[in-house]
Amino acid sequence: MSMSDNIADMLTRIRNGQKSKLLKISLPTSNLKCTILDVLKSEGYIFGYEKNQEEKSLTVSLKYSKTGEPVISEIHRVSKPGKRCYYSINDLPGYFNNMGIYILSTSKGVMSDKEAKTLNVGGEVICKVF
Repeated sequence: MSMSDNIADMLTRIRNGQKSKLLKISLPTSNLKCTILDVLKSEGYIFGYEKNQEEKSLTVSLKYSKTGEPVISEIHRVSKPGKRCYYSINDLPGYFNNMGIYILSTSKGVMSDKEAKTLNVGGEVICKVF
């Protein structure tokens, strides 16, 4: 059976992995997932990820604070296959009083809202992370 929303599946695996205190999770690979994971790594929400070419999977290293709490408190899908959400960068509200980030798919690639503000580009809001 095919999956209709691969990004929501990835976010759910990350959320469930952190609730279970797992150090690593595995997911099927795609280019969009890799770029989203690059943004999460650059913003400090995960340690990193590794591609396994033979199994066509990704292994994501989750990050926890010194007290053992997950670094990601909330991670949610915003734009869904049935309803896409596009925002101009000026109309995008701050998430958790600008402590969280939005991950956007813009004409210049997938990036965080902070990077999109410096480039002054808007686009489709993929997910929000805090």
